Amino acid sequence: MVVSIAIRSKTATALKRGLTLGRRSISSFNWEDAFDIQGDLTEEETAIWQTARSYAQEKLQPRIIEASRTETFDPNILKEMGELGLLGCNIKGYGCAGASNVAYGLIAREVERVDSGYRSAFSVQSSLSMTALEKFASEELKEKYIPKMATGDIIGAFGLTEPNHGSDPGSMETTAKPHPTKKGVYVLNGSKTWISNSPIAHVFIVWAKLDGVIRGFLVEREGQPVGALSTPQIKNKSALRASITGMIQMDNAEVPEENMFQNVEGLTGPFTCLNSARYGIAWGTMGALEGAIDLARNYALERKQFRQPLARYQLVQKKLADALTDVTYGLNAAYRLGKLKDEGRLVPEMISIVKRQNCDRALHNSRVLMEVFGGNAASDEYQIGRIAGNLFVAQTYEGQSDIHAMIIGRAMTGLGAFTAK
Repeated sequence: MVVSIAIRSKTATALKRGLTLGRRSISSFNWEDAFDIQGDLTEEETAIWQTARSYAQEKLQPRIIEASRTETFDPNILKEMGELGLLGCNIKGYGCAGASNVAYGLIAREVERVDSGYRSAFSVQSSLSMTALEKFASEELKEKYIPKMATGDIIGAFGLTEPNHGSDPGSMETTAKPHPTKKGVYVLNGSKTWISNSPIAHVFIVWAKLDGVIRGFLVEREGQPVGALSTPQIKNKSALRASITGMIQMDNAEVPEENMFQNVEGLTGPFTCLNSARYGIAWGTMGALEGAIDLARNYALERKQFRQPLARYQLVQKKLADALTDVTYGLNAAYRLGKLKDEGRLVPEMISIVKRQNCDRALHNSRVLMEVFGGNAASDEYQIGRIAGNLFVAQTYEGQSDIHAMIIGRAMTGLGAFTAK
């Protein structure tokens, strides 16, 4: 595959930059990789990680402040990611790289080190939309769409959350029914909200009830009757301003029957995709916290108060040490998830533990690190406030932390706490 070769060709560049592959002895403490995850990566994973880091720092970082200020997302970002083989990199075939799940997590980490909104766009394309097609669509749909989604030429969105149903997707109101006059066509009615990429998406993975059973559909924007499909943008967000968010409003939107996922019913379909995205968030939020630590450390070293750099003071060092401790634990937990996923031994409750913990600790520490900046934390030029605001959203979506606590609690006790029954 061209994409796979493009990624693997980065290995030589990675080596030239001094990255050591494979296990190695450690002679001194490296606070930027405290437990030496890098030493356990394969050559391909190292190359992909370095590709993602270089892209994020050289191409995404220079844009982020202005993108957040103006609440704009450049769709060319997904094409740039596609050119590097980053989109859906852990999918085998269909023009994708077929890399490991660890490699996917490393990409999410580096993209979210810059901004959670950029990682959200990457995640929705890769973990939600492309995964849904790869797992549940017909071979014809896979061949038609996944290669172009891997290059970023086609953008996908994932429609599950509704205005009245977020944490309770089983109560969704969106319906699918056979078209009254067109044979072999379904009509979808209902609304989805807080949908990343929807205003610019070409295709939509929409979950709707057909005869009371949740089914998945690939809805194409092109060719819809006038007024049948609209995707208005949700503006004036207080966080994730660098990603584009909207709704999916359907009024007899038409879907050919071959676009319905035939081999999955109920919540198994959407939750399979959500768990893939949650895995990426476990990595990504640690990348965001790493970014916050870098900013706070550099600021503390440069900023002087009482004739001393802030970094010399005990309370500042404690804040940095607490954050580093949590990011070290969180990255190693995410890495373990990736290895289990690659070995086929991952179960959803494992993801809930790490997604919940990493989101909570990233949010907590980013807020504490804001204190290092004093009043400057309120200026977007210092970026720490944007990171903390974004992490509140990351802690909330794809299952808020309390929801994951109930998933874990149900697994421990055998008793579901989601209803009063």
